[in-house]
Amino acid sequence: MTTACPACVGAAPAVERAVRESSAPSITLSVPGLHCAACMRTVENALDTIDGVENARVNLTLKRVVAQSNLPPDALARRLAEVGYQAFLYNAAEVTSDADATARDLVLRLGVSGFAMMNVMLLSVAVWSGATDATRDLFHLISAGIAVPAVAYSAQPFFKHAFSALRVGRLNMDVPISLAIVLAAGMSLYEALQGGHHAYFDAALALTFFLLIGRVLEQRTRASAKSAAQELSALEVQTAERMRGGRTETIPVSQLVIGDTVMVATGARIPADGTLLGETAITDRSFLTGESDPVTVAKGASLRAGEINLGAPFTLRAEAVGDDTSLRQMARLVETAENARNTYTSLADKAAQIYAPMVHILAAMVFAGWYFATGDLRLALNVAIAVLIITCPCALGLAVPAVSTAAIGKLYKLGFLVKSATALERLAETEEIVFDKTGTLTKPGFAADIDRLSDDHKSVALGLAQMSLHPVSQALAVHLIGVSPAPISDVVEVSGKGVEGHFDGVPAQLGHAGWVVGTGNGVALRVGEDVVHLTQTERLREGAEDAVRGLKSQGFDLRLLSGDGISRTTRIAEALGISRFWGDLSPEEKHQQVLAETEGDHRVCMIGDGLNDTAALAAAHASVAPSSALDASRNAADVVLMRDGLSDLPTLFATARKAVTLSQQNFMIATAYNAIAIPVAVLGYATPFLAAISMSISSLTVLLNALRVKL
Repeated sequence: MTTACPACVGAAPAVERAVRESSAPSITLSVPGLHCAACMRTVENALDTIDGVENARVNLTLKRVVAQSNLPPDALARRLAEVGYQAFLYNAAEVTSDADATARDLVLRLGVSGFAMMNVMLLSVAVWSGATDATRDLFHLISAGIAVPAVAYSAQPFFKHAFSALRVGRLNMDVPISLAIVLAAGMSLYEALQGGHHAYFDAALALTFFLLIGRVLEQRTRASAKSAAQELSALEVQTAERMRGGRTETIPVSQLVIGDTVMVATGARIPADGTLLGETAITDRSFLTGESDPVTVAKGASLRAGEINLGAPFTLRAEAVGDDTSLRQMARLVETAENARNTYTSLADKAAQIYAPMVHILAAMVFAGWYFATGDLRLALNVAIAVLIITCPCALGLAVPAVSTAAIGKLYKLGFLVKSATALERLAETEEIVFDKTGTLTKPGFAADIDRLSDDHKSVALGLAQMSLHPVSQALAVHLIGVSPAPISDVVEVSGKGVEGHFDGVPAQLGHAGWVVGTGNGVALRVGEDVVHLTQTERLREGAEDAVRGLKSQGFDLRLLSGDGISRTTRIAEALGISRFWGDLSPEEKHQQVLAETEGDHRVCMIGDGLNDTAALAAAHASVAPSSALDASRNAADVVLMRDGLSDLPTLFATARKAVTLSQQNFMIATAYNAIAIPVAVLGYATPFLAAISMSISSLTVLLNALRVKL
């Protein structure tokens, strides 16, 4: 039983990270006004300046900000209001309702602007066809009567966000957009009232119309990249049936406390983590394991929030409620990953940071240049308006978050819980994969001859085995089901060796034969002077062969490190076709091997499940742990495999590589767009109408390209 102390030096970074992350509760705020990378930077900087706020991270795609803070949510919301963003404590039901209302509102404004644009264009045809004097002036005034109210109503989403920013002395992406719309409509109204020859109400309306098309389609496309955290949150129930004094009462889940007895009806979801009080229960825990088969559990078994009762009603004792349930913790892990920004996002932030002042300076210079060169105020103003519109870096801000959200959602559906901020990027960079054997590639078991043990030996073996979460110990405990465990005192789990304690004052040991007896391999039990060797069996985990074959086809160099004997390790390595393998390794030796490869500029991904793998998981460039792994191993890992099989492991790495490739493509698309669009606008080849179309197409191109990660 190769186990290691969680205080292993290699595991220290993982432990410190976990402490930092848990030093304050997580607060999630919904910020509907988020639209671009500059918004992200402003919101994060505003919260980071508050004492008591740690690690504020914006998810642009989901329009949310998550921060670790002991302050009340109202304090964070007030700070965001000071910089021009209205924020609310996140509520899944309310956000879904608000999103639907926002979508309907945008579509309505889009319809008004489109209808007005078509009518104004019809009137413009008469002017373009040669109408003059009073006829022309009348058509201009009628156009103004249609266009000005339509623009005032339809462009409100841009005006509101721009005003919120200007009110606090800040610039955002909607400021130049609003300025362009107001200038186009205002200049046209002035011309109409003065009897001028030219008015461009159709351009102002077309600009509003196409910008709204972009907003509507962006929202629809974002919605298709569903958040895995949202899907997990949707599994939470709002009420629970609490039993007190023999009676059942319906209460909000928020009122449950540890120790409450909860009744779960047939077909209902479990509202809290707890222990089964009835004899048996049948549940669907596919959200956790990815397996659709019902699970039958016995009295005393652990049940988790979100599981569905498929059998008769049962009762459980609540052990974890509210934010402490495993369902809520999983949602937080996914949220952390979805909020993460890698190096490409940082580049986008830096580019967007200088955008707002630079684009206004550029527009002013272009206006002055064209006016002094031509003396045509209208032409100079039109070119400046086009520059304001066409340079909006919305695509730059969406380049990476859209890909990350889509990729994490896809992997969650495949049974992978991505929980590290930079996991996708580091998985994509992996060159070498190191597997643990027992519990990762194989499932341990015991031969039938264990039944020939005396009752006392069985009882002591079970008493020791149930004190360890190592796969071999757990397999032995399952094999001895029905045996009454002996009371063991002074229990100690020795790193890389096994478990020892005292039974009726007699020393007892269960673990690696070399530790128990002093020689040999396999598992041995010692009770006083009696020594019994236990015949251990082993079988490959489902999908192990497919996983190895698929990873090899992707060009990965595979290695196998095991604390088990060399003969058993050799047999498994040969069965899977892994040519490089080592056995009889201590946890420190595993850690040193992985560390040596990492320090040698090899990008290593460690896949393991035991405490003996924790140091290696923390030292590796990237890491994966099965859901059956110990808590310390899952905490150290970047990705948790929630399903029992391994066949989808190649898909994990393929998706990570594709996500990074698409992020790079999006960044290049956004950069290329600005490199081409800005000179075109400055040289006067783009009208405000064409600029609006161009900006919307660039954002949609980036979003649609991001969704390719799901294919």
